[in-house]
Amino acid sequence: MPEGFGTGEIAHHLGHQHGPSDRQAELIEILEAILLAVVAVATAWSGYQAAKWDARQAHLYGLSSKYRLTGSQHATRGGQEELYDTSTFSFWLQATTTGNKAGATIFLKRFRPEYKVAYVAWLKTDPFRNPKAPPGPIYMPQYHNAELESAAAWEKKATAAFEVGTAARERGDKYVRNTVLLATVLFLTALSQRFKVRNVRLSLMGVSGLLLLIALYFVVTYPVA
Repeated sequence: MPEGFGTGEIAHHLGHQHGPSDRQAELIEILEAILLAVVAVATAWSGYQAAKWDARQAHLYGLSSKYRLTGSQHATRGGQEELYDTSTFSFWLQATTTGNKAGATIFLKRFRPEYKVAYVAWLKTDPFRNPKAPPGPIYMPQYHNAELESAAAWEKKATAAFEVGTAARERGDKYVRNTVLLATVLFLTALSQRFKVRNVRLSLMGVSGLLLLIALYFVVTYPVA
């Protein structure tokens, strides 16, 4: 130890090394570390939720396609049955109007059970003498086609699944946008560490803190998958 460097000077030297400015710098570093830790957790959570909502969207879109395909199959069979009903009725009507009772009986036996119910109700309207009677059984309210009704039900399910999938996609997009916001916080925090001027550093940390609060608000209020 050099001569003349007494106890008072040592205390002054140590106090100068660990003065208020050093404590403020340490406090800033601690705040930056806390900020980075919170950003890391929030980013991981947002990314996790975005992935889950994307998976849910893909699942629902897949269900929608499956439902729509099933509905198309029922619609095809229903259309074929409707064509069959119309054709057999046309042949029955032709045989009936030409007095071919044997032919009319044959086609009458070929009516589908669903169609026969409407046929019986149509006959009660006295169609051969009543000009206001419906053109045929297919126009009666009693006419039902189970395949076409099933197709409509499957189409409704497909539309509902697609709409829920679209909502899931929008929620996933929100989490992705929140991840971008958190990345901005991370960038500003890292940038603040490059500055030695305390006011500049604190200003950047203030902006980062504000953006982090906004991002955390979104994390809390967004629906969870």
